[in-house]
Formats: sequence, C-alpha cells, structure tokens
Amino acid sequence: MISGQVQLASYLFASILFILSLGGLSSQASAKRGVMYGIVGMIIAIVSTVLGEGVQGQTYILIAIAIASVIGIFLARKVEMTSMPQLVAILHSFVGLAAVLVGFGSYIDPKTAQLTGVEHNIHLVEIFIGVFIGAITFTGSVVAWGKLDGKIRSKPLIYPGRHLVNILLVIGCVVLGYIFTKAPGVSGLPPLYIMTAIACFIGVMMVMAIGGADMPVVVSMLNSYSGWAAAAAGFMLGNDLLIVTGALVGSSGAILSIIMCKAMNRSFLSVIFGGFGAAPTGPAKEVEGEVTAMNHEEVAELLKAAKSVVIVPGYGMAVAKAQFPVYAMVEHLKKEGKEVRFGIHPVAGRLPGHMNVLLAEANVPYDIVMEMDEINDDLAETDLVLVIGANDIVNPGALDDENSPIYGMPVLEVWNAKDVIVMKRSMATGYAGVQNPLFFKENTNMLYGDAKDSVTKINGFLVA
Repeated sequence: MISGQVQLASYLFASILFILSLGGLSSQASAKRGVMYGIVGMIIAIVSTVLGEGVQGQTYILIAIAIASVIGIFLARKVEMTSMPQLVAILHSFVGLAAVLVGFGSYIDPKTAQLTGVEHNIHLVEIFIGVFIGAITFTGSVVAWGKLDGKIRSKPLIYPGRHLVNILLVIGCVVLGYIFTKAPGVSGLPPLYIMTAIACFIGVMMVMAIGGADMPVVVSMLNSYSGWAAAAAGFMLGNDLLIVTGALVGSSGAILSIIMCKAMNRSFLSVIFGGFGAAPTGPAKEVEGEVTAMNHEEVAELLKAAKSVVIVPGYGMAVAKAQFPVYAMVEHLKKEGKEVRFGIHPVAGRLPGHMNVLLAEANVPYDIVMEMDEINDDLAETDLVLVIGANDIVNPGALDDENSPIYGMPVLEVWNAKDVIVMKRSMATGYAGVQNPLFFKENTNMLYGDAKDSVTKINGFLVA
C-alpha cells in the first residue's frame, strides 16, 4: 500500500505526463514521444490507484487488468489501419458505458446514504449528469462504429421535428433529475433508469442524423464526450486524476472538433446536436461530360512528362495498403528531379489524421505532406494530380452545387491542375453517397483497379 501523499504526488506526475503526451501528439515528428509519455503516465496512474489506501481486492483487480491487457494487445495487433476508426469509436463506447456503471454503483453505495445536505445533493447531481453523458456517449459511439464499419447506412436519418423531440427529451431528463435528487435512499433508481434509456435514445438519434462526410468530426466529438464522461466518473469516485484526465481528453477533443468544423465550413453546433440546420431540398446538379480511362502505362508516361506531381490519398489507399508502393513511386520521381508532394484533406479517411498516420507508417517525410490550405493554391500550377482512393474530398459539387449534401465543405481543388488521374475500383459514390463531377471533367482520367496493384504496375513502367 502507498500513502495518500505518495498517491497524490503520483497523480500529479501522471497528469504532467498526460499534458506532455497531448503536446507531443500535436505534430508528426513528436507523436511517438507523446504516445510514450501517455503510456508511462497511464501505468503510473493505474499502479498508484490499485495500491492506494482503502482499495481492497487487489488480486481480482490485477487479474482483470491482465485479462483486459491481453485482449487489448490482441486487438491492437489484429486490427488493420483501415479499421482503426471503428476501433476508436467502439473504445469510446466503453468509456461511456463505464461512466454509466460507475454512476449506478456510486448511487447504491452505502457511503452515498451517509452524505447529508448540500454535499449529498451535489453528489446526486454528479451521478445524474455522469450517467446522462455516459449513456449518450455509449450509444452514439456504437452507432458511429456501425456507420464506419458499413453495418449502418452512412446517409443521415432525418425526420421532421427531430430537434423538437430531442429538446422535449432533454427537458424530460431535467424533470427526472429533479425527482431523482429528491428521492430518499435508493428510491431514485426508477427515474435514473428512465433517464438512462432516454439518453441512450438521444445518443442513437444524434449520430444517426449525421451524414458520412462528417463522420471524422463525429469521432472527434465522441472522443470529447468520452473525456467528459470520464471526468464525471472522477467526480463520482472522488478521483482527482480521473477528473484531470477526463477534462484533458474532453477539452482537447472539443478543440479538435472545432478546428475540423472550421476547416470543413461546418457549424460546430450542427455536429454536436446531430445535424442541426437546413438540409438540401432540391435535386443535385446534373453531371455533364464523359468518363475517360487510361491504362497503367499511359499513367506512367504522364508521370515521366510531369515536372510537378501532387498525390491526394483517401480511404481507398488505406483499404488497399498502397502507401508503401506509393512512397516507392515518390522516391523514384524525386530522383528524377520532379517535385512531389502530398495533399491531405482534414477529413480524409474515416478518422482525424488517418492519412498522416498511413504515410508515416511508410516513412514518408513530413516536409512533403501538406495540408489542404497549404497546397490548394499551388494546384493550378501542378502538372499532374494523382487521386488515390479519395472521392468526397475532391468533389467540385461541394463548391458549386447548393443541393449537394457536402455543399460548403472546402475540398482539394485538384481539377485546376493540368491533368488529373483518379484511381478507383469503380465509379461507385463516396462515403457521402453523392456522385463526383470530377470524374467527368476533360482533364480527368480514371484508372480502375486496386490501388496497390495499380501503383505497383505503374512503378514497373517507370523503371523500365
């Protein structure tokens, strides 16, 4: 066992490591160091909590930690990078569920009945809010996992009066909260059960109302929700470190969501309140032009002739695991004296920073990986753009079709380049479910097939 002072010092040190971890994750160059800070901080937090004063049943706790660690290692080694967004979403649901269970456990704990006056009321409010946030996070994250994994449709589920229904449900939860705090002993369980069910329904409907194009922002926002749920659990348990950690995750997730919403020209409130705002009501613009295609040798010839090349990766590159042959292509082109850069959209893939992680996995230098705002102005002077598995993030309809579901979202304006090659398996629509007029433009050619296989064949013609 360790004393309370030692535990407090350990919590303080762990909190500092968590702050350093978030700071390290702010850039690709320091991300690995940031992850290590987080791992060490979490180990210190767990050990100091398990060995703290008043904790009993350490043997059972350690067995549970060991089992969970084995499961975590197994999943981490098994899950592909393409499935990381789904994994992150489902892990958020665990945090929400944990907050709900902690809330119920804290309420029926005999120690709660020993509290009196204002202290008792404050504790009941902490329990009620913690369960409310946790339930929304739990079901919302499960739905997000379903959408990202293709088990639930990506199109938003919108029905008339949905916002009024949500407002009435929230008001109902406030009334239930009043009844809960006034109930003697543990007789407040019925209103707590009802509120939990309502909050679960709200979580489902909030995420169901959000379209596929906004899912990366939703994952980020659910990360914030999970942080606030953890902080609420910290208040219920009287654990200072859990409060600090939850606040760090909650605030950083909210800030990231705000930044992403700004980059996408989306309203922050429309995301956190489940698609709040006007949806397109008219028909989308008709697509004009014809689709033309090239073979691998013709694409290789374009690359040989180009002096400047920009590569725009998307989820299709992740699915095909094409980042490694893509970097081999980049290395060859750079040796030939060509300028090669990557253009990354803020929501490329299914997770914030998804493409950056994939490129880092292939050891792509950070200095040639450019954000959308950094490279958009240069596309008009670019000879060739390779779009690898991306769709919605290069859709001109986001700028000129007011009835498009992604209208208003800034995109990579690749059509301004001299030539554009789009690598896709087929002409299927993107995650937002809308057709892309880029495919029909005169300076665009399609290259059908698996991205990894296509890039490998192109590389063969480049070195021939």
